[in-house]
Amino acid sequence: MNVRAMPCCHGVLAGMLALFGVLLAPIQTVGQEAFGFSFGRETQLGVPQSSILTIQPERLFSDSAFGRRVTLEIEAEGAVLTAENRRIEAVLRAEEQSLSDRRTSMDPAAFRALADAFDEKVQETRQLQEEKLRDINAVGEAARRDFFTASLPLLQQLLGETGAGAILDQSSVFLSSDAADVTDLAISRIDAVLGDGAQLNGNVQQ
Repeated sequence: MNVRAMPCCHGVLAGMLALFGVLLAPIQTVGQEAFGFSFGRETQLGVPQSSILTIQPERLFSDSAFGRRVTLEIEAEGAVLTAENRRIEAVLRAEEQSLSDRRTSMDPAAFRALADAFDEKVQETRQLQEEKLRDINAVGEAARRDFFTASLPLLQQLLGETGAGAILDQSSVFLSSDAADVTDLAISRIDAVLGDGAQLNGNVQQ
């Protein structure tokens, strides 16, 4: 019952962008005032001027302070669950061996009743541990959604600064200039405003 890796969420940003529309430029810019942090045009050093920007959604999350914190927390919880699974497995194996050793000295009907009860216990235990794993994964997915929701105003602000009409997932772009990739710039902006995101406590407004 080893803990499986938490599934990646490459589509989270794409889904968020789709929710707010492909072009974010027409949306009112709320990031500057809402976060109390503004990047004026006079200080836009290193901001590319391009009609189309690209971004790497998975790296945007994983390389940010927010994403690194979440990853460490999920890995820690996963390690605890893995250790718990191994302890449970050892106990169940010992119980199974004890039951097997007693088989020849027991009435077949009595043994079958104990065996059935043991099988039911194993199934219930497996379901409980799998539920714990799902809960851990759900926390990770919720954190990702919070991250991209909180990041949208800052990405929208980049659109305004560059004069671009859209930010596209780089993996879906056949050909583009390297200068149009604003992943690193976006990470620096997001880190400056959100930090590791611990203060959000899952309460990002949708």
